[in-house]
Amino acid sequence: MRQADAGTSAREATRPVPTGRSGEAATSTTATAPAKSAAPAQPATRDEPRASERPVTQQAPRPAAVATRPASARRVRLTVSRIDPWSAMKISFLLSVALGIALVVATVVLWTVLDAMGVFDQVNGVIGQVIQDGGTEFDILDFVGFTRVVSLSIVIGVVDVILMTAIATLAAFLYNVSSALVGGVQLTLTDD
Repeated sequence: MRQADAGTSAREATRPVPTGRSGEAATSTTATAPAKSAAPAQPATRDEPRASERPVTQQAPRPAAVATRPASARRVRLTVSRIDPWSAMKISFLLSVALGIALVVATVVLWTVLDAMGVFDQVNGVIGQVIQDGGTEFDILDFVGFTRVVSLSIVIGVVDVILMTAIATLAAFLYNVSSALVGGVQLTLTDD
């Protein structure tokens, strides 16, 4: 009786299974379990809506995943192939104006501090002892007076603005020519 059951289950496993199309059948050559163990698919009941009729619900956003390994810094290699001469001129002009103003302010502050400390009077006394000319008095403020020093610092600041702007613009042109010939400056940037 057992041999007959084994033969029957083997025949059922190789028996053609209908696929739903008329006249076509698929055969299965592997038997894993009897057909009775599989539960039949149940049709949807009236209480349960079909998949196409179910309302679409939005899922709550998932929390950010915790990194299991430390993130390594990205490295990007870039090449500065061209510098715009107009932008180089504008930036150098603004920076040189700022440096010129700083030079004038520093000159005024330094001269005021030296005068308050009495440095000019001491220099007058030392030079008067060295020269020892009784009829002529030496005054260093004739050479380094406040108006002379501030006027000289303003002139130096204006010349500085003109020279730095011209040099930076010329340097941008020269960089563009040299980078066209041999390539630009290569930078490696990292993401921390």
